[in-house]
Amino acid sequence: MSGKEGKIKKEEYMNRLIALLEEYPRLFFVTCDNIGSHHMQNIRQDLRGKAVLLMGKNTLMRRAIKNALLTHPEWECLLTCIKGNIGLVFTKASLSDVKPALLASRVPALAKSGIVAPQDVLIPKQVTTLEPTKTSFFAALDIATKITRGCVEILNDVQLCKEGEKVGSSEAALMQMLDMKPFTYGLKLTSVYDDGFCYHSSLLETTPEHLFRAFGVGVANVAALSLGIGFPTLAALPHAVLNAFKNLVAVCLETDYIFEEAKALKERVDNPDAFTAAPVATATTTSTTTAPPAAAVEEEEEEESEAQGLDDLFGF
Repeated sequence: MSGKEGKIKKEEYMNRLIALLEEYPRLFFVTCDNIGSHHMQNIRQDLRGKAVLLMGKNTLMRRAIKNALLTHPEWECLLTCIKGNIGLVFTKASLSDVKPALLASRVPALAKSGIVAPQDVLIPKQVTTLEPTKTSFFAALDIATKITRGCVEILNDVQLCKEGEKVGSSEAALMQMLDMKPFTYGLKLTSVYDDGFCYHSSLLETTPEHLFRAFGVGVANVAALSLGIGFPTLAALPHAVLNAFKNLVAVCLETDYIFEEAKALKERVDNPDAFTAAPVATATTTSTTTAPPAAAVEEEEEEESEAQGLDDLFGF
């Protein structure tokens, strides 16, 4: 490809990127590490009709966006999100609706030597199907084993890889021999752009309960700050009124002054025996013992009414 043809292709790519940014109000920033061409083709087919996936060089993306900042200054926040092996997923649908389709593209795969482990890998103790000649792999990784019925047995649970560390050649070979696929590869969401604002993709999982909880924490912090510096605010008003009421009650308990709201508390402090549980139990016992005579009186009244009805019937 000549230099002129390469320049034309770059111009076409930047024009397409600007056209997509103008057409679609929302997009995902995704990383595409360890994804093969066949896997990427399947991802494009799954997103067909829902979103458009665009890959390319970061330098071209930045150059195209910087050239369009005069007409679209809201795109400036996109520049900080373009880093690494990044791709752009444009959509007109709700971000929450498209997100499951992006995450569904992840597939299990064998661990490869030299890659960074996205998660911890734990090998449980077990009797493997490996022959005794394979014990050298376990010895190189300091894994205790023994021979059981002609197969290698792992005696203890072993953490083979740690998240964020590179996978060694011995670890990768052992997982391949055990036919383990501990990692999943696919599109990984990093950031989101929605109508001029960029934010982390984890915020898509925010629910109204999370918002109310965060708002409550903010109100509590404002109230605490207001009470601490003595500056009145609406958030601190209930606490200020409650503290004032406590001070008035304290004055009433130490003096003979009384007001209606503190009367019950004053009586409870002056006569604590009157509010014990014993009188309540006595009253309950009295009510239960006096209940039968009341029932007997009702039965007598019913008998008298029945007798009067018979007298009226026979003319007595």
